Formats: sequence, C-alpha cells, structure tokens
Amino acid sequence: MSKSQIITARIDPEVMELVDRVAKAQGRSRSWLAARAIEKMVRAEVAMMDFIQEGEDDIAAGRFLTQEQMEEWVANLRSEAKAKIAEQDAKAQQEQDKAA
Repeated sequence: MSKSQIITARIDPEVMELVDRVAKAQGRSRSWLAARAIEKMVRAEVAMMDFIQEGEDDIAAGRFLTQEQMEEWVANLRSEAKAKIAEQDAKAQQEQDKAA
C-alpha cells in the first residue's frame, strides 16, 4: 500500500454542498473526490507549464515565426485548401457530366 499525504483546505459551504452531492451520487468519499480533483488540476497545470516552457525554449533558440510569416503561412494554407476544393468540385462535375 502506498503512503499518502494529508492536506487540509478551507472550503466554502456552498462548494462543500456540491462536493457532498457529487460524492453521494458517485458513491465516493469527500477525500476521494478531493484527491482526484487536485490530481486532475495539478496534472493540467504541469502540462500547461511544460507547454509554455517548450515555447520559451523555442523562442530562445530562434525557432519561431514573425506575425507576417504566420499570416503568409495561413494564407498559403487557405489558398491550397481552396485549390483542392476546386479540384474536387471539378472532378465531381466531370463525373456528373459523364453520368448524364
């Protein structure tokens, strides 16, 4: 069995009522819910911190696009998508023409 740590937190009565409601509905204890909520929150927070650090590392290493470069990249993506859609429409029209 793993060792666990105990923490104490102050909870507003309104929030505690919600905790009790969820605990009852799920057949769980307040402690179980608190532990899962803390775990979920800190894992998400650590993931965000890691994501931000990765971005900061990329910037420090010069791996980034300027606003103008990003706008050009997005414009190219849009142009390519429009061209692909036009090509698909033309093929569909040709097939309809053959079937008629």
